[in-house]
Amino acid sequence: MQQIGEAVLATTETVDRLSDRVDALATQVQQQGYQIFALSDAVQTLAENQDTALEKLDQLTQALQQLVAAIQETDEADSGL
Repeated sequence: MQQIGEAVLATTETVDRLSDRVDALATQVQQQGYQIFALSDAVQTLAENQDTALEKLDQLTQALQQLVAAIQETDEADSGL
């Protein structure tokens, strides 16, 4: 009877330790979920910022093309004099 009691006590302690480990793992998984969400949000923001930068670069390219065209027109007009 004493051996059964000791075995039950040892099993209970083992189950308690396993329960603590499972709780710790659940907490880690939850924290990693938060980190994944934050990373996903950061990637989305980065993609949006890249889109904005590409739009501005396109505008700059168009402005430079217009400037080059205007300079070429001026040069052609000057050489025609």
